[in-house]
This record gives sequence, C-alpha cells and structure tokens, in this order.
Amino acid sequence: MWRESLPNAWESIMSRIRPFDYSQKNAVLVPVAALGVGGMLLYWLRSGRKIKTIDMGDGWWGAGERPPKGKEDTSIRSFKIETSDKEIEDLHQRLDRFRFTPHVEGAAFHYGFNSSYLRKVVAYWRDQFDWRKQVEVLNKYPHFHTTIEGIDIHFIHVKPSYIPHGQAVRPLLMVHGWPGSFYEFYKIIPLLTEPAKHGLNEGDVVFEVICPSIPGYGFSEASHQKGFDSIATARIFHKLMNRLGFKEYYIQGGDWGSRITTNMAQMLPQSVKGLHLNLVFITGQGLGKMIRTMLGAYVPWLVGFTREDAQRLYPFMQKNVFDVLRESGYLHIQATKPDTAGCGLNDSPVGLAAYIMEKFSTWTDKSFLHKDDGGLESKYSLDELLTNVMIYWVTSSIVSSMRYYKENFSKDPRIHDRVAVYVPTGIAAFPQEIVHVPRVWAKHVYKNIVTYTYMPRGGHFAAFEEPKLLAQDIMQFVRKVEQL
Repeated sequence: MWRESLPNAWESIMSRIRPFDYSQKNAVLVPVAALGVGGMLLYWLRSGRKIKTIDMGDGWWGAGERPPKGKEDTSIRSFKIETSDKEIEDLHQRLDRFRFTPHVEGAAFHYGFNSSYLRKVVAYWRDQFDWRKQVEVLNKYPHFHTTIEGIDIHFIHVKPSYIPHGQAVRPLLMVHGWPGSFYEFYKIIPLLTEPAKHGLNEGDVVFEVICPSIPGYGFSEASHQKGFDSIATARIFHKLMNRLGFKEYYIQGGDWGSRITTNMAQMLPQSVKGLHLNLVFITGQGLGKMIRTMLGAYVPWLVGFTREDAQRLYPFMQKNVFDVLRESGYLHIQATKPDTAGCGLNDSPVGLAAYIMEKFSTWTDKSFLHKDDGGLESKYSLDELLTNVMIYWVTSSIVSSMRYYKENFSKDPRIHDRVAVYVPTGIAAFPQEIVHVPRVWAKHVYKNIVTYTYMPRGGHFAAFEEPKLLAQDIMQFVRKVEQL
C-alpha cells in the first residue's frame, strides 16, 4: 500500500522545491536540498509502513444488552420488499387531506418547493403512481438482511449473469447519502455488472455490486443508541464485506457515502483496493486555505488551481459562498434538533415529498432554482423521485436519517482530515456539485489520487442522474489501479 503511494509522495515533495529559484551564488544549496529531499523520502518510506489509521473499535447499537460473544446471529437472510392494501389506502387518505398553500408569484423554487407544482406531484402520486409496480422494480435485484452490532443491515448484492472465461470480477461497495437511498444505484448497476451489454466496451473491468442502506435509512434498522456516526457505519460495512467473504474490495460513494467510504479507507487500508468518490469533504486548512482561495481568484496557478478549478470556484465570495449557505439550511436543522422537523415529515407524505424532492432540484442543477417545476422532470421521472420518497415513507426512516447529521456533527469534523488516505483514490468532480474541491485541496487528505476527472455535466446525485458517465469513470479508475 505504501509503495502505491510513492509517486504522489515524490510529487508532493518535489512540488515544494520547484518554487525556489536557486541562483549561481546559492548553487551550494542544490545538493543540500537534494539531501533534504532524500532524507524526507527515506523518512516517508519508513513511516509509510506505519500508516496512521482510524481505530476500528467495536460497537453495539441494538436494543438492550449485547448477547455473549459467539451468540450473535451472523446469518445472511434473503429479503423481499412488500406492500399491502392497508399501506396504500393510508397513503391515499393522507394525500386526500393535502392542505394547499398558495405560492408567491414568480418565486419558482427560490422559496423552496413551489406549492403549485407540488399540487401536480400530489395529484400524480394519488392517481397515477403505482407503488405495487415500483415494488416489483425494487425487487428485481436480490435483497438481503444481516445483523451486525445489534441492528439489521439491508443490502442488495448483484452479480454478473455471465462471466467470460478467465475474467476476474471485482467486488464494489457503493454507498448512498441523504436524501437518497440504495435505489439511486439501480441505473448504474447493470452498467457495472454487464458493461459489454450496454455499449461501454469495458469488458476487462466487471464488478459484482453491493449496495447497503445506511443504518437508519430505508430498510436498514436504525441505531437504538446515541452516537452512531460515519465511523461506526464504516466499521459495520467492513464487517458486512468480510461476512460476504471479501478480503479486498473497491468502494465508492457520494454525499454521506463519501464520508463513510473515506472512513473505511482510513480504518482498514489493507482491505480497500481503491476508493472512488463523486464528492470530497475537506474541513481543515483554516486561514491558510482562505488566503490561498482569495489569491486563486487573481493568480490561480500560484495556488495550484487549474483553469477549470478557477471557473468552478469563482466568483467565490459573491456566488459560491451564497450558494452553499442557501443550500445548507437543512443541515443546521438536522445537525441540531432533527426530531422536531422530522416528526412532522414522518406524519405527512406531502411534507416528506416536498422536503426530499426539493434537494433533487437544486442539487442536480443550480439553475433549476429559477424553474416553476424545479427542473425535476428534466433529469428524473416522477416515478423515480416518488419511489425514493416511498422508501423513506413506508419505513418511517426520515427521522433516523436526519439524526445521522446530529450524530456526526456533534463531534469535531476535523478528525476525518487528520488521518490521511493512502489507498489509490479516484475523484469524479461533477460541475453542478454543491461544492467544488480542486485536486490540490483534495491531496491534503487523499495522498494517492490516481484519477481526478472534471466531469462534463451532472450534479450531486451522480449515479441517479448520469449513470453512464459515473460508470465509465469508475472503470477508468479501477483499470489504472489494477495496472499499478
């Protein structure tokens, strides 16, 4: 693992020497500098064998006391999503009682979900949306439950239907975020498990895909104890992969999935062959980062920004900061008192749909803010959007999904930046993502970036919105890792 990180370490060291202009008078410094580089490199090689990791630890999140060691249920059980007349009738009765709130004229999505368009969504939901049909769609992939640390973990596990002779199949764990679900990956799964059938011409890279639901989301049981965060989730997902018989595997994520898979790489780097992200969280670097960002507006090359970075970041103070503030109000609620708003959403399907689907508007494309329908149907179908909402509704999981913010933000978020990631990393930077993180920033945490791609289009829900683009980038990344 440390050898795979060597090129990036050398690049990091050499980048600190290039800015110096050694005159002939100071030529004596050159050999000294070379010795310094050699010493730094030797130190890195030796210390690389003792990479700092996040302590795996252990946990118990079930109700009551933990059973004695060896008495826990470790079976993997087939699971099927089901519905009933009673469930559908209850939903319809609630939709029939929808109380319409007139919207502000010309507001589009600037005030949140446009209530006039919401009325159309509710009418479609009530009279045309077929939940039974969507349950059949959800059940087209194999579902499972297994109990880990006292809670039932839901996941789908999809294998290629045909494996060419001599072809190796790589296990890939894909983790969703909020307000998404495992359903986000339904369009990308066939591209990864059977790429040749879908015209990707990437026959040398084939995956079996495992998509778990984060505990407290959808069909994964919520923690019964306080403190369940992304590190606990990372440990549980490592245990899941181990239970499935995998010793090494690739992992991929965006949103919370990015944080969870990063923690997995920080926790057990020997088990992670490669980490692919479509969102990067960088919380540290403080004042220095702010100064470099301001300088980058005038001399981007001086702080390591590319032309594409500059286009995506600026005008920084006027635009990006405001965009982040506008789109992060939900975060402050969920990171402080999630149950207050969550209980209302759990009781009202219309409120839940507005709260969730609004994110699929502006997080997909910032310009959708100006559209009366939020641009929702330009990227997704109402069936797709409402299926994701229904996963939260039928499992009553909106409150526990919102609590995940409080559990994670109750701790110092910088802890995640203090442990570097040395496993090979691929980053897909989508232009409509909420925040853009240049490669030069990402390298402060991800020390072995193998691929960094400026994606031509797409936003926050990459697998749901642009499955082919994301699949191609994952394959390109894995191919390079395999060639190392």
